[in-house]
This record gives sequence, C-alpha cells and structure tokens, in this order.
Amino acid sequence: MLTLRKLPIFQLKNGRNKTDKAIFDQIIRVDHAGELGADRIYAGQMAILGTTSKAPLIKHMWDQEKHHKATFEELIRKHRVRPTVMYPIWNVAGFLLGAGTALLGDKAAMACTVAVETVIVDHYNDQLRTLLEDPECNKELLETITRFRDEEQEHHDTGIDQGAEQTPFYDAFSSAIKMGCKAAIAISKVI
Repeated sequence: MLTLRKLPIFQLKNGRNKTDKAIFDQIIRVDHAGELGADRIYAGQMAILGTTSKAPLIKHMWDQEKHHKATFEELIRKHRVRPTVMYPIWNVAGFLLGAGTALLGDKAAMACTVAVETVIVDHYNDQLRTLLEDPECNKELLETITRFRDEEQEHHDTGIDQGAEQTPFYDAFSSAIKMGCKAAIAISKVI
C-alpha cells in the first residue's frame, strides 16, 4: 500500500504559509489597482460633468473611492505587498474611461459606473468567499472588503437609479466595459 507523507509547509513569521501569503498579497495588489482605477474613472467623470447637476453625486462616489484607494495604499505598505506594475497604465486608462463615457453624457457615465461596479462587487464577493475558507483569515482585510463591497453596490444602484440603462446600446456598452475590467483584474493578479 502506498502511503503519502505530509510535506512540511514553510511558515512565514506571521504564521501564514507561502500559498496563503501569495493569495493575501494578490488580493491586496489587485484591490489596490482596482481602487486606483475607480478613483481615476470618477476623476475623468468629474473633469467632464463637474459643473452639471450630476457633480455632487459623482463627487460623493469619488470621495468613497478615494478612501478605498487610500486604505489599500496603507495595506500595501503595512503588509509589504508589491503593487501592480500596471499602475501607470491603469491610472491613465481609468481617467480616459471616465472622461470618455462622460463625454457621451451623464447616462453613459452612469452606465460605466454600473458596469464597473457589477464586476467589482462580484470580484469582492469571490475574495470574501476565499477569505472565509480560512478560519484564521485576516479580519481587517475581511471587514475592509465587506465594507467596500457594500459601497460599490451602492454606486451600482445609484447608477441604475440615474438612468444608466437608458444609454444607447447599453448591453454592448456595458459588456465591453465589463470585459475590460475583468482583463484588468486578471492582469493585476499576476503582474
């Protein structure tokens, strides 16, 4: 009979093994990148719609995203996680997405918000499931992602309430943005 021996797991000083550390770092890296993208999307929307009646609404969502980004910047430093090398590209791409959709009108800007937040809420839910699989998961990260997920859902719902689905070619428009967000997440997980 063949017996498998247990291989020792290399433990880090914080008690997590390498795999756990890799997953933990990946979560922080990709969420940091995503919150940068969201910050820049709202900056682009404000650059175009900042003098319209939608400005207070966009500013409220942008202020929450600034807080999300600052929180993940602190987690990057605190846990010594390498940020994505795509940071400069996501910075520019986020602004262009926000400004470009806002140039199409406030409903298109809200359609962008709905598409992005749909992907982000799903992404955060996946991360929460991963964290909850570990009974000794990092509670700070769990609480942060839960709170931010709820705020992202609020942004999604606000976009729907503001007529996002009235954007011409909404389904195609939304699908293209979602595909871009999913690609950015996949890339940021790795590099």
